Amino acid sequence: MASVRIRKAKAGDCGEILRLIRELAEFEKLSDQVKISEEALRADGFGENAFYHCLVAELPPAPGEQPGPCIVGYGLYYFIYSTWKGRNVYLEDIYVKPQYRGQGIGTKIIQKVAEVALDKGCSQFRLAVLDWNKKAMDLYKALGAQDLTAAEGWRAFRFEGEAMRMLAGR
Repeated sequence: MASVRIRKAKAGDCGEILRLIRELAEFEKLSDQVKISEEALRADGFGENAFYHCLVAELPPAPGEQPGPCIVGYGLYYFIYSTWKGRNVYLEDIYVKPQYRGQGIGTKIIQKVAEVALDKGCSQFRLAVLDWNKKAMDLYKALGAQDLTAAEGWRAFRFEGEAMRMLAGR
């Protein structure tokens, strides 16, 4: 395998990032939930007050392929705050195209997020995984992550759409 490069995403990468987001959603059997647009990704991740940060994994072109590097994975993260531990980073998505899995690319993305977290003074690096994705769970555990569902019994909840409007009185 050629040398993978993990770098900060640029606004011009948003089209490819969106394609990868859609691939991830299909893999997770949740394609119908993707409502984001390339424009929203660009505005929300590359403006003055970015809501998220993103890393991309790219490979140089193979002989006979289009010129320029090929983006084969991404990690989208943002900062959160724990009232118990202080600064945290949350990895919302990590995805590597199927044909490039098993080559350490996902691990390199995770390592880079850990570097960013430490550089920003974060005490924790959090992420979630679907309960059927055993390969991902095994990787995270092998890298030293703790399964909070098993260890502490945490359950994830969310409010969206009408539930949010009702809570806000709108």
